[in-house]
Amino acid sequence: MDTNNASGYWIVKKEKIKQKYAILTDEDLHFCEGKEKEMIELLGYKLGKTSEELRNIIVAL
Repeated sequence: MDTNNASGYWIVKKEKIKQKYAILTDEDLHFCEGKEKEMIELLGYKLGKTSEELRNIIVAL
């Protein structure tokens, strides 16, 4: 995946996630290439969701 496309995609999704889950901070949603798995695990932990549930939520937004 092209980094610019991934970053652009994430910027849009990040804003929608922040609207839906006010508990999340900008730091929680910081996209770092190569650290996607760790970010998903952290978000899942904070929201009480599995990684698969969280991925489905992100795609659906």
